[in-house]
Amino acid sequence: MGLLIVELIPLALGILLSPLAYMALIAVLLSRLARVNGVAYLIGWSIGVVGVLAVSIWAFGLLEVPDLGPAPIWVSVVRLLVGAFLVFAAVWVYRRGAAHVRQMAKASTPREVAAAAPQLPGWLQAIDTFKPGRSLLLGTGIFTFNPIDASCAILAGLDIALAGLPDAQSIAVGTGFAVIGILPIAVPVVLVLVRGEKAQPFLDGTRTWIAGHNSVLNAALLLVIGVLQLQKAITALL
Repeated sequence: MGLLIVELIPLALGILLSPLAYMALIAVLLSRLARVNGVAYLIGWSIGVVGVLAVSIWAFGLLEVPDLGPAPIWVSVVRLLVGAFLVFAAVWVYRRGAAHVRQMAKASTPREVAAAAPQLPGWLQAIDTFKPGRSLLLGTGIFTFNPIDASCAILAGLDIALAGLPDAQSIAVGTGFAVIGILPIAVPVVLVLVRGEKAQPFLDGTRTWIAGHNSVLNAALLLVIGVLQLQKAITALL
């Protein structure tokens, strides 16, 4: 179980370092219905994390992955190639830097946040008109349809299924992983609920920090996933 937890750490970091999720959340918390939309977004995000993880564990459990035997060598070769590509991509993203740092730091409305962050879908510019239902769908969609976040949860489900732990331990590990993925989104939402407008300096500081470190966060995501693939490939080959 201890080894499984260590293997899940890179995947948890992959979800924690998700600029898209934080940018969308900040836009929600700057919207007209900040509190109710923030809670809805948090619920949607939680549904995405728990849903993808639970379905992955269930599906791989049905496939009886631990009984399938060692993977063929070409799987390790693919992991090596993909891992190397992602590591080089991380270096390229880091060196490229963030072209929209100043614009993002000055943004004060959802429309300006979306305009300053080109990685966000254009329709987020209308987030100020969102109601709780759409904010909930946004939270779910941001996780479920983000290939990096979803891949981290799917790989976590695979690792948990491969571990062959008793159901109680698998549930405990899965719950811990889900909590780690939800907590970074929950903290700003709870802060806005408790402090209201007094939370604005925190949101401004977070937005500015993310804007200034956006390229680093994206590079870190690529690096985490790349190193994970390399580690698994090398372990299988040895």
